Amino acid sequence: MAEVEAIKDLDKVRLISHLLEIRCSKQMADIWNIGLNLALRISDLLSIKFTDIRDGRLIIFEGKTGKRAEIKLNDKAQLLINNIQLKHRNHIYLFQSYRNRQSINRKPKPLNRRSVTKAFMLVGEELGIRLGTHSMRKSRGFHLYKKTNDIARVMKMLRHSSEGVTLRYIGIDQEVIDTDFVELEI
Repeated sequence: MAEVEAIKDLDKVRLISHLLEIRCSKQMADIWNIGLNLALRISDLLSIKFTDIRDGRLIIFEGKTGKRAEIKLNDKAQLLINNIQLKHRNHIYLFQSYRNRQSINRKPKPLNRRSVTKAFMLVGEELGIRLGTHSMRKSRGFHLYKKTNDIARVMKMLRHSSEGVTLRYIGIDQEVIDTDFVELEI
């Protein structure tokens, strides 16, 4: 699997949302926007059930690590989730598969990772960037780091155990470090 990148330009973050909605679907744009605000792995994001959300909090156990994640929903995430729930009152999953004819008379399932990956790659190709399902998580981590300069805080949010892993993950590479040295004169 090709390495994907954090989206470091906030205008590009918004453009990706717009392109996902017009090129793919509102559901793909919702995945992007909610994914940016929750910083979950795509498998955990797609597995969210409405019952996992209580009192403005999402509580899940991460599939990869088994760790409990309790995330306070910000206003944007809460609004998007409420809109999805109003539109699809009888859905079990936040991102439920519902367009496929085969899904009509079957047990509800979440949207699959493959379709999200395909939509993200399509928009990424159009913009000339390596966009993938991890881009949401990486972008959230990058922007929190740029806002706070607190790598421990980013590590905690992403539930990583190493600063080095977190820095690499969010795309803080030598070029960024060089820029920081040049721009900060004491």
